[in-house]
Amino acid sequence: MPLGVRRTALATLATSAVALIFSAVALAGNAGFLPGEAHSPNAHRVQEAVEGTLVVLIVKYRRRGRPRTAEGPQIHGATRLEVIWTIVPIIILAAIASFVFYLLPGIVNAPAASAADQTTITIEGHQFYWLFRYPNGAISIDTMIAPANQVVHERVVGLDFDVNHSWWVPDFGPKYDAIPGKVNKTWFKAPEGTYVARCAELCGIQHADMDAQVVVVPRAVYDAFIAKRLANKSGVQLGRQEWQGVCLKCHRLDHTYIGPPLGGNPLLAEPVAITTLLRNGQGNMPAVGHNWTRAQIDALTSYTKQFAKTGG
Repeated sequence: MPLGVRRTALATLATSAVALIFSAVALAGNAGFLPGEAHSPNAHRVQEAVEGTLVVLIVKYRRRGRPRTAEGPQIHGATRLEVIWTIVPIIILAAIASFVFYLLPGIVNAPAASAADQTTITIEGHQFYWLFRYPNGAISIDTMIAPANQVVHERVVGLDFDVNHSWWVPDFGPKYDAIPGKVNKTWFKAPEGTYVARCAELCGIQHADMDAQVVVVPRAVYDAFIAKRLANKSGVQLGRQEWQGVCLKCHRLDHTYIGPPLGGNPLLAEPVAITTLLRNGQGNMPAVGHNWTRAQIDALTSYTKQFAKTGG
């Protein structure tokens, strides 16, 4: 095969392979280059603002057949032109700003809803887990349960004994920082489904594992969940979530991970003894349970006592 033909064939093969790879990545949506499909009205508004502006700029400033090496006209001392290219961008920016401010109320302000058609959930960012507090005082770890097709108000908070975090559900729109001393409010209204949530702020060694999920269910299922969780606030269901969402972020039972192995440790069966560790931390371990109630600690040991006895 002649050298030129061989080079052309190899270049074509490489280009095709790259195109196929990037096509697969793009089709992956959230896992690739594309944003996820919007599942909340405020997320739809954000995409309309961004995508609409992007399309206008692509059309207006396309190359239009000019060679890549062509330079624009070199003009000096054209006062009228200088005034024009100052005024026109101002008009363009004003138009963009008007468009954004027109959409902004639909992003920031939740739609009106009766008390029966909405709820409020407080989201706490901790190293390295998310804690959700429901209106009746129930708690869950790393899995938020929310009612479908209803307004869910979110209160995103940081804690003064922790670090900054950022709550982000890509399918629901923007990120909201969890900053100590400040409450950031947002909302969503989504159909039934499971949505991935992430911490979008580098918060420490296990930041990459600070994932969560929002499980959107019928209102009756939501009400039943928070009622049952409150009635069993020190039960093994919450304890399992605490073990998996808090302890296992840095520990394993039978080998050293980020921290030492926990299998056979008597603290796992002693609520009083483990309280000091959870609320104050030790060494490189942060105070992961600094604001936990007695019931939350009892829930943890009700689940972990099995590991203290058997060593895993």
